[in-house]
Amino acid sequence: MISRLLFLALFFSSGLQAALHEQSVSYQAGTTTFKGYLAWDDAKGEKQPGVLVVHEWWGLNDYAKQRAKMLAELGYTALAVDMYGDGKFSEHAAEASAFMASVVERAGVSEQRFAAAEAFLKRQPSVDPGKIAAIGYCFGGATVLNMARQGADLAAVVSFHGNLVSKTPAQAGKVKAKILVLNGAADEFVTADSIAAFETEMAKAGADYRFVNYPGVRHGFTNPDADRLGKANNLPIAYDADADRQSWAAMQELFRQVFRK
Repeated sequence: MISRLLFLALFFSSGLQAALHEQSVSYQAGTTTFKGYLAWDDAKGEKQPGVLVVHEWWGLNDYAKQRAKMLAELGYTALAVDMYGDGKFSEHAAEASAFMASVVERAGVSEQRFAAAEAFLKRQPSVDPGKIAAIGYCFGGATVLNMARQGADLAAVVSFHGNLVSKTPAQAGKVKAKILVLNGAADEFVTADSIAAFETEMAKAGADYRFVNYPGVRHGFTNPDADRLGKANNLPIAYDADADRQSWAAMQELFRQVFRK
């Protein structure tokens, strides 16, 4: 009897673990190969909303992958996107800045790479291709906001401590996605003027948006490694557990609204 109970315990335990899948994946954009990270839990349903996770300027590191895994645990199929190619990442600010510049300073590159990742995600068997959202951190936050500005067919985008400035402001009636911006009020990279300009831009465009400013919170507030990386690179960034928790809850509420989960 005891051995049978032990067997059943091991069986159900292994079954629960097997429900969550994590997989390194490759896809193409032009002639460049990108190496993303896909996570889903097949115990959460056959056709799930898909969520693209766009990394900080550091690149596709374990932090972005962890966020994808957390989304999978909530019942989404999540793709941690590789925006630099070959899965590159760095913990050195100068190198990360160069990686980012190679994308943002070339017209159309960011859009092409995001679109390739979105197309890959939509092809996954566990994904409902009519239900796609995107979240991003820092550089990734700016990326998903700009995709919304350009009318990407996304249910929602969420920017965590992302840059608000854009060379291509949203045009009236073009923004389809619901927008959630989660910002640290003490973020030295996001000025009061840029916040005011963003809110004016969104209002003129008729966008469905919400802007949340967390008092006393600095840039990078969702990343537990922010303090270490900030010290190593002399950057004004810091983790804030309360803002991290609150911002993740705000994202979940938005996704419940747009996906009716």
